[in-house]
Amino acid sequence: MAKTAHKVTQRQRIRRRIRSKISGTPERPRLAVFRSNKHIYAQLIDDLAGHTLAAASTQEGEGTIGVDASKAVGQRIAERAKEAGIERAVFDRGGYRYHGNVQAVAEGARDGGLQL
Repeated sequence: MAKTAHKVTQRQRIRRRIRSKISGTPERPRLAVFRSNKHIYAQLIDDLAGHTLAAASTQEGEGTIGVDASKAVGQRIAERAKEAGIERAVFDRGGYRYHGNVQAVAEGARDGGLQL
């Protein structure tokens, strides 16, 4: 249990360090990624107003987490960004390593036409 708690607190410290350097604006929102044990979530966030502009997750029908499902989430968030008139975003990996499912979300968003 102590090992799990340490991993969580360490990720939170990394996340705070990342968030001190990046911020989302209405023209270039922050693409925030959250990964749970079963699902992956992506949101486009305007930090100045405190609003979520678009969101997508694996709960919408792909099943559970996986690289293919994560890439589909990235493509879906890029489609919703285009509908909202957003072409560019800042990628926030949320304290996770840029590897596997997190990387697949970014690649899917780029394939969908979103500039990160």
